[in-house]
Amino acid sequence: MCGIVGYVGPSAASTFLLDGLRRLEYRGYDSAGIATQLASGAISLTKAVGRIDNLAAKLQPATSSGQIGIGHTRWATHGKPTEVNAHPHLGGEGEVVVVHNGVIENYAALREHLEADGYRFVSSTDTESVAHLIAYCLKQAEPHAKRLNEKHRHGILVEAVSQAVRQLRGTYGLAILFRDYPGVIIAARQGSPLVVGVGSGEHFLASDASPLAGRTDKIVYLADHQLAIITADSLQVEHRETGHVQHAIQALEIENTDVNLSGFPHYMLKEIYEQPESLENAMRGRLSDEDATAVFGGLNLSAQDLRRINRVILTACGTSWHAALVGEYLLEELARLPVEVEYASELRYRNPPVENGTLLFAITQSGETADTLAALREMKRKGHPTLAICNVVGSTIAQEANGGVYLHAGPEVGVASTKAYTSQVVTLTMLSLYFGRLRHLSFEAGTRIIGQLRALPQLIRETLHCHDEVKRIAEKYAHASNFLYLGRQYNFPTALEGALKLKEISYIHAEGYPAAEMKHGPIALVDEHTPSVFIMPQGPVYDKVMSNLEEIKARGGPVIAIAARGDSEVARLADDVIYVPEVTEMLSPLVNIVPLQLLAYHIALHRGCDVDKPRNLAKSVTVE
Repeated sequence: MCGIVGYVGPSAASTFLLDGLRRLEYRGYDSAGIATQLASGAISLTKAVGRIDNLAAKLQPATSSGQIGIGHTRWATHGKPTEVNAHPHLGGEGEVVVVHNGVIENYAALREHLEADGYRFVSSTDTESVAHLIAYCLKQAEPHAKRLNEKHRHGILVEAVSQAVRQLRGTYGLAILFRDYPGVIIAARQGSPLVVGVGSGEHFLASDASPLAGRTDKIVYLADHQLAIITADSLQVEHRETGHVQHAIQALEIENTDVNLSGFPHYMLKEIYEQPESLENAMRGRLSDEDATAVFGGLNLSAQDLRRINRVILTACGTSWHAALVGEYLLEELARLPVEVEYASELRYRNPPVENGTLLFAITQSGETADTLAALREMKRKGHPTLAICNVVGSTIAQEANGGVYLHAGPEVGVASTKAYTSQVVTLTMLSLYFGRLRHLSFEAGTRIIGQLRALPQLIRETLHCHDEVKRIAEKYAHASNFLYLGRQYNFPTALEGALKLKEISYIHAEGYPAAEMKHGPIALVDEHTPSVFIMPQGPVYDKVMSNLEEIKARGGPVIAIAARGDSEVARLADDVIYVPEVTEMLSPLVNIVPLQLLAYHIALHRGCDVDKPRNLAKSVTVE
């Protein structure tokens, strides 16, 4: 959930480390630190609680001039967010310096053994056990290391780190400096991503590719059980069990402008406004007029294999779970396939009866979500085909699934997902079209859906014209302590997602419900201080939702309605109306979520909240 950066080369390491950590702020953190190795070999360590600016203010020019270093932003799991618990951590007598993403499940047992061997712990973290364990293994491996040449000395480090990580149970992404072995970083990965950037006379390390944009266009993704030996002039990759690995250098597709604000005050607002382009990118090359279907190149299952599928499970967490709920409606309507939507955190521990012919889709923005990855692995273990819907190329879930679809939404920096959500929904729409055409959907119906999909980006651009009206409404209701979000059918998931956006960034309690379900309990919450947000496009359940709206008004509750342009009836009853373009029911979630994203954004802004980095949250949830 936190961020790692590393640098070795001709420049001052702290420059890249600070910039890289700032680019990783979206992942969520509560403290930060960097370690650089000076020309003398000494390690300079600086830590701070809170934002990166606090860390930058503490750096001293004399101690931040080293040309090799590692940095970290921490999201507290073991121990409170304090300077002592912040990374990097020292092992032994300071001869090892470690930053770590992930969770070590057996850290307590390791700590007990290491303390018995005389190692002194100062923090409450699981990571300090890793640092001392590496120091212990290095001490066992290095009696003759001083007399070895550089290549063989690096082999000593690889052996020590390999011996240490074999004893770890859990997940880790590690970057390690060694006081007595200057000029080298060892990186190791198990379940927590690491990317090496390849430069000219310099190398970079990060927990995802965003810090590398503008620094290099060549990257190497580390796989599980791999270690990287990184110097200014060389990169070597080893498997901890089998030895040398021929690593593949890939092109970095992120542009520097993708991770900049580009004139917007916040990343969340920028990403809301990027949705027309991100939807176009998700659909590019995937709609076939000739066959009236969608086309996917990475499913790695034949059309015949897919025709034999008789049940689909969609698994995800958070916002991706809401996208999966929309996908359930789509797949059942277009493909006539029975679908179940499962929280990944529940599916990984349940043992449900899953018959042959079941296909699992794992839906994730980051491709690193720990619960989703574990659920995918459990289904693979039981022999079921697995596909991923993912935004991050080279991520763990993208690599471990049998196949899948990339969103091509570009980097999403704001913690509250916006463009990744709509890209997931449009991708699920195309997959439902594809499955439908394989099974029963007519050519005419497929052609009609393709036309509606192609019109979507322009409809989203038109929807964004509601911005000023949403801002006015947000200021009117920003004082409220509770919100209800109500929708039916395709827009029940929209209600859930709208409520989640408000909770995430404004810290207002909000709940989403099917509109008819409001009568069965939630209506007790309705009073003049509790706004209800109704999502009510024209369609088969419009009159039903209108009746639910009248029930709220009869009890004095203020109503905000999201309605199709030209709907005068809703204006007669609702206190405030946000109009959006009229669109077919199955695509209405993509249009209706946009004003709800803007509503959450402006309410949070009015309340003085940190829109892009809400408290307690992380972008990529890589721990349980």
